[in-house]
Amino acid sequence: MRSIDLTASVVCGVLYGVVGYIIFLFTPITTPGIGIVRFWPSVVIPAVFAFLFGPLVGGLGAAIGIFISDLLIHGDPLLSLSAGVTANFIGFYLLGYISRLKLNWTKVISILSVVLLISFSILEYILLTYFSLNATILFIGLSIASYAMVITIGYFYPQWRSYSIASVVGLLVGSTIIGFVVWAYSQIFILPAAVGGGFQLPLYAALIWLIWTFATEIPFLIILGPPILKVCLQAFPYLNPLKELDAKVSRGYEKC
Repeated sequence: MRSIDLTASVVCGVLYGVVGYIIFLFTPITTPGIGIVRFWPSVVIPAVFAFLFGPLVGGLGAAIGIFISDLLIHGDPLLSLSAGVTANFIGFYLLGYISRLKLNWTKVISILSVVLLISFSILEYILLTYFSLNATILFIGLSIASYAMVITIGYFYPQWRSYSIASVVGLLVGSTIIGFVVWAYSQIFILPAAVGGGFQLPLYAALIWLIWTFATEIPFLIILGPPILKVCLQAFPYLNPLKELDAKVSRGYEKC
């Protein structure tokens, strides 16, 4: 690992942890009804680092940052290492990796549409069964709005297509890990009282945490990510990974 990557990982981690902690102090919101998973707009920070510096920097920075914030907020290092650190590292590693690929937009969006439609149909049924109609409407609204934003950005700003798809895939994987690992943890240990507590929660709680994490974080990745990255690339154009990819593709054509 290069020294610049190590430095970027540490900077990303500190920013992610501190900003997340400050946001939680002013808006201490957790999953409605069952708590634990926090409202977390600061996800855009490791997303930016993952795109600019690569998947390893994004993954490590996110893992460091969530561990710092978890210790400050609920103080349970084992829960953080099990769920938060794992989910953040894998999720933002995927985001950084996929955002640097040249994807077939039509095929990817078609496959993603089918997967999301099936997944959200199941999750909406669970929300209606165990929670309220208002919660279901809120989830559906956020999901449709987020999906529409991905399509809109991909259509009008093709340079951000890979980033948009990467945000959906990375966050979906990370949200799934958080939901099911926190549920499994609750079967053995008591969850921290500082963020809602709980012990041996039912399996549907995992799906609620998954829904909450994805639905509340994807808008920040999709809306804030591209303009922040645009400013960063204007200031530091040499950090643009897509230019390097275009150059490699061009060299490949020349050899042919």
